Amino acid sequence: MRVLGVNAIFHDPSAALVVDGRIVAAAEEERFSRRKHGKRPVPWSAWELPEQAMRWCLDQAGLRPQDLDLVGYSFDPALCVDLADLGVTDPGDAVRTDYARRAPKFLAAALPGLDPDKVQFVQHHVAHAASAGLAAPFQDSACLVLDGRGERASHLAGRYRGPDLEVFAAQELPHSLGLLYEDLTEHLGFLRSSDEYKVMALASYGKPRHLDDFRELVRATGDGGFVTEPIDWEAYAPKARKGDSLGDAHADLACSAQQRLEEVLLDLARWLHDRTGARNLTMAGGTALNCVANSVLARRGPYDEIWVQPAAGDAGTSLGAALHLSAGAGRTPEPMTTAALGRGWSDDELAARLAQASLPFETPRDLAATVADALAGNAVVAWFQGRSEFGPRALGHRSLLAHPGDPRNLERLNDIKGREQFRPIAPLVLVDRAAEIFDGPLPSPYMLFVHDVVGEWRERIPAVVHVDGTARIQTVDPAAEPLLAELLHEFDRRTGLPVLVNTSLNTAGRPMVDSPSDALELFGSTPADLLVLGPHVVRRAESFR
Repeated sequence: MRVLGVNAIFHDPSAALVVDGRIVAAAEEERFSRRKHGKRPVPWSAWELPEQAMRWCLDQAGLRPQDLDLVGYSFDPALCVDLADLGVTDPGDAVRTDYARRAPKFLAAALPGLDPDKVQFVQHHVAHAASAGLAAPFQDSACLVLDGRGERASHLAGRYRGPDLEVFAAQELPHSLGLLYEDLTEHLGFLRSSDEYKVMALASYGKPRHLDDFRELVRATGDGGFVTEPIDWEAYAPKARKGDSLGDAHADLACSAQQRLEEVLLDLARWLHDRTGARNLTMAGGTALNCVANSVLARRGPYDEIWVQPAAGDAGTSLGAALHLSAGAGRTPEPMTTAALGRGWSDDELAARLAQASLPFETPRDLAATVADALAGNAVVAWFQGRSEFGPRALGHRSLLAHPGDPRNLERLNDIKGREQFRPIAPLVLVDRAAEIFDGPLPSPYMLFVHDVVGEWRERIPAVVHVDGTARIQTVDPAAEPLLAELLHEFDRRTGLPVLVNTSLNTAGRPMVDSPSDALELFGSTPADLLVLGPHVVRRAESFR
């Protein structure tokens, strides 16, 4: 059973391929087109398909479009109503819905040989749910989905028993925690449907001065749903524009909204636990990328384990659509064991690309030792290994690495990337050392929770400690990531620190590096000291004299 999943309706267009229940490939269109998030989530862009990602997924498996058994499209226009009837202002939404209805023919045109009758619509939030509940390492879980919007809802609460989903609640628009956070993002001068993570980072600098107000404006309803009243943001902080300096009023507003989000998520998660009694919770939807809120659920919620889809935003719905249809056809999906589902290149292909670029490079016998020497000497390393990550987090395949013991490296890396200085950078840590340094859910291989940094370690690894004493960690298991684990071991031998700075290999406003050409472009335009392409090392001092 060969099933292609497609996300195209809002933002982060993507494709995923599931063959006989096994995830073969998944990629976001932005990694090919080099347009951040692929496109803007406006109705007029709904016809745009992730054509390059779809073709690559098929090529990865050696398939032609006519070989596919099913194609899942992660939006069902049959569920749509006039948004004005729901109190939502979006005058172009009828165009979006019309494009969605035509998706089978658009897909057949983009993939010649595909029978449009093989295309099936999958409800947006069911696709989100499947990306978590069917990909998680447990057969039975409560499942919570929260985002901006789907066809007519912004939330789903259900339970997976094996491949079967039972839905208990779905919050209809206009009430939406995701849209609320998007509105705040825009009010603070950031790009909505893109920069919500900046609001989460800014919140750590503020105080929840307006929490009582927000408890009136945003509240759970006791039946699995919630209410989000219209908010006069100007009453709390002046509207900012891109590039404006943000003050205490903005940070306090962000903090108040963030804390209320956490409280409401706890209410929703507890209600779902009361309905299901499930020990495990799986989560997806853009709100599930709020790793601070995830950690509150892990610490204060009723579940033994929480598993969040690494591509929890709309990109993950392509995977969810494929898993949902595969399960419906009787092929029980295999658990997702890695986010490294994108493109990769052989060692020889990488060497050929470096030779083509006329860059001097070496292929050291002990790569981990060579790179650890550079990192111990406070070099910044552009690290490109294996297949690229599916989702927004750099997980040691497309990363910028640095020494966590030098506090200047936070500002240094934010300058290299062109980012705001209030934004933190994250640590990689060996999984068997994590508990002595970080307090929080472990293991944490996908960087979806924040952890308190323990005691003296705050002074030992200051570059990765956020203003509130936390860090968004990624644990590294040698069985899953042997080279990355060996690099951490070698760095520990030299410095006594089993931790490295890890931030995404990109610059502000650009998608994460995906191809060797992308990596060379970044290396040539930033002051990174080393570029590591597979087993090959390029040194700036030898390349740009």
